[in-house]
Amino acid sequence: MDDLTHSEYSKFLKDFEDTLRHLFHEKEDINKLSLERGLPPAVMSEIMSKVPLSVAIPKQYGGRGSIVKECLGVLSAASYESLSLSLTFGINIALFLEPVSKYANESIRQEIFNRFLKNQNMGGLMITEPDYGSDALNMKTFNKEVEDGYKIKGTKHWQGLTGLANYWIIASRKELDNGELARDIDFFISDESVPKQKIVVEELYDNAGLYMIPYGLNKLDIEVPKSHKLEPETTGIKMMLDILHRSRLQFPGMGMGFIKRMLDEAISQCKNRMVGTSNLLAIDQVQYQLSRIQSAFTICSAMCAHSSNMSGIEHNLASEGIEANSMKAVVTDLMQESAQLLVQLSGAQGYRTTHIGGRGIMDSRPFQIFEGSNEMLYSQIADMITRAMKKQKQLHLFDFLKDFKLTSEACLHFKKDLSFTLNSVLSQRKLVDLGKILSRIVCIGYVLELKAKGFRADLVDNCITSVQQEVSALFSSFHFDSVTTVVEDYSENSLWLKFV
Repeated sequence: MDDLTHSEYSKFLKDFEDTLRHLFHEKEDINKLSLERGLPPAVMSEIMSKVPLSVAIPKQYGGRGSIVKECLGVLSAASYESLSLSLTFGINIALFLEPVSKYANESIRQEIFNRFLKNQNMGGLMITEPDYGSDALNMKTFNKEVEDGYKIKGTKHWQGLTGLANYWIIASRKELDNGELARDIDFFISDESVPKQKIVVEELYDNAGLYMIPYGLNKLDIEVPKSHKLEPETTGIKMMLDILHRSRLQFPGMGMGFIKRMLDEAISQCKNRMVGTSNLLAIDQVQYQLSRIQSAFTICSAMCAHSSNMSGIEHNLASEGIEANSMKAVVTDLMQESAQLLVQLSGAQGYRTTHIGGRGIMDSRPFQIFEGSNEMLYSQIADMITRAMKKQKQLHLFDFLKDFKLTSEACLHFKKDLSFTLNSVLSQRKLVDLGKILSRIVCIGYVLELKAKGFRADLVDNCITSVQQEVSALFSSFHFDSVTTVVEDYSENSLWLKFV
């Protein structure tokens, strides 16, 4: 193995990209591979021989140094070819290696990192339970201290890499003497190679997209040594927020290559597809659709640049909810929209699992759901901002945002829409609309940061216009008085056949 700590990153990344291109387009056909569950072991082994996960391992343990820019570069290179592969790396980097680097006991780090660097090991995170998805604080998996360590019992599901990961970080709550569970959350590392720590996979799920990644139902009845408990800086809940926020702030890495691929494929399709005497590029609506994907490319680029400066393990991100939620929700919406647009521009050909667009719709869809569904994240963003406004006794939205660090410059581009006073009480559906608006303004702030560093001005100008149009439509929805509710017994007197 080369000395990973000193190899030039651009050379390392190019070698990785070349390997993926060779494996997926020359040696194998990624379009056919994507029809099967999992990747053939020989293909995965060749990918892992390039030690892509070394980017998330500190230098003192033989890795490249946990530099966010390098992590996002690897995620982006992978997602250009396969979103499933990128998510596999994303799980390993943000949900296992970075938490181990930051919170694991010093005595166990070296062995774990060695197995990643030399034996192609992988790791994941178990939080979600069948009865507790986003409501993680009420999880029922519990831990109990015993003589040599901790016993952990419970049920977890929908963990990416189910049955495949060699290590797991497991979230649980301490069982108290009265049989109740503590409010705080503890995290433990389990090692599948140790019989007492082996997790039983009860079922593998038939996930509709991301075929390469196994998901399933896991039964836990294990015992881990005391040294396997993660050590929080303050509380376990704040450690969980730090881990999840860091992960959300690195979603743009997975989005970057994917959106670029959607854009490249869409432009190629529109250049080569002739309609009458000209190609699709000559059609105004097509230009609009392509400009939407290009706007997504610009926003995602800006997110990657911003995240590189603020989401490293040296920072505690527990209180960075607005930025973490904004990046995760906006980039995943953009990924899904970009895939939908590519399929629309590709016609019938795009509606196939063997087409990168058709596959992209299914593969990008769960990104809007896992690690906090986007509606929940948008309402949290709006809630955080409105609470800050009330604290300052400032209810005029524009006046607040122009003095708020994350929006001070970007909000100037939306002044007309933002110049109004917020009602003191907003319904949840209004909070979701407001969160969508605020998160997009935050992201335009990242775009303006990137422009100041020399990024292409024409891409930035088009992007701002595109987001202004989107925000204007969102404000129309926000100001519209809607109190529609579901009619539960709707089937009574509503059969159309009776009225014809």
